[in-house]
Amino acid sequence: MGGTFDPPHKGHLHICKVTIKKLKLSKLLWVVTKKNPLKNKPALEIKKRISLSKKISENEKKVCVRYFDNKINSTKTFSLLKYIKKNNLKAKLFFLIGEDNLAHFHKWSNWKKIPTLAKIVVFPRDNHLSNRTKVKAFKILDKNDFIFINAKKINISYSLIRKFW
Repeated sequence: MGGTFDPPHKGHLHICKVTIKKLKLSKLLWVVTKKNPLKNKPALEIKKRISLSKKISENEKKVCVRYFDNKINSTKTFSLLKYIKKNNLKAKLFFLIGEDNLAHFHKWSNWKKIPTLAKIVVFPRDNHLSNRTKVKAFKILDKNDFIFINAKKINISYSLIRKFW
C-alpha cells in the first residue's frame, strides 16, 4: 500500500486489515512516499507521516511501514514495485488503491506495466465511481490484473481530516 499518507488514518489501517485477511497475506508493506506527482505538496513533513503511520499500525504484526524513495530515487509506483520485486523474487505482489485512484490510474507513470509486477487491488470509496467499465485503465488492461475488494467503506479522507485541523 503506497501513498503520501498526509495524514495516515484509521481508514488506511482498515484497508490493511481487510487485505491481510482476504488475500491471506504474510506481510503488508505500508510505503510512505515524499510526494504524489499528481497531487499538491503534502501538508506534513515526510518524517512526521512515517512516524504517524508507524504509530497507527503499531499493533498490527503483519504491517511494516517503510520509506523507499531514497533507495529507488523515485516516487513512482512502477519504480517501487520493480525494486521490491527485484529484492523479493518469489513474492507475489499486490498494490492497493482506492476507486478514486483507479479513475486516474491511466495518468500514472508506466501504468500499463504495473500489472506485470503486481495485481491491482481496488477498494471502494464513498462518492467515487461505481461503474468501473467506464474507467480507461479497466478498459485497456486485462480484467485479471484487478482484484476488487468488497469491504465496508470508511468515510474518511485526507482532505476531510485536514479540514478540521
